[in-house]
Amino acid sequence: MTSLAKNTRNATVGALAVFYTALTFGAAVTPAPALAGEGPYYRAEFAQPVEAGTEIVRGTPWTCAGNVCVAPKSNSRPVIVCQRAAGEFGDVTSFTVEGEDLAEDKLAKCQGDD
Repeated sequence: MTSLAKNTRNATVGALAVFYTALTFGAAVTPAPALAGEGPYYRAEFAQPVEAGTEIVRGTPWTCAGNVCVAPKSNSRPVIVCQRAAGEFGDVTSFTVEGEDLAEDKLAKCQGDD
């Protein structure tokens, strides 16, 4: 094999290696498409405004703005999640789970630590 043929082959193999690496790296870091219906599982409204931002409460990330906080599904029962949120942010005036209001008797248990 001539020197020119070796250089051409090496350049081709090198270019393919760079292309393949870029392709597989791109696939590895590209986020998966969001599932339909994905969004906040819990939504809580509080009597008083809370500090804007994200706060982790017993393993559940709550994102807050104004007097509303939202969170993804956790492994706890909704009333427990509501109580934990109330303990962190204050009295809960409204709490929904997948868009459904928490029953009034359970909502009454969601009071903050004053």
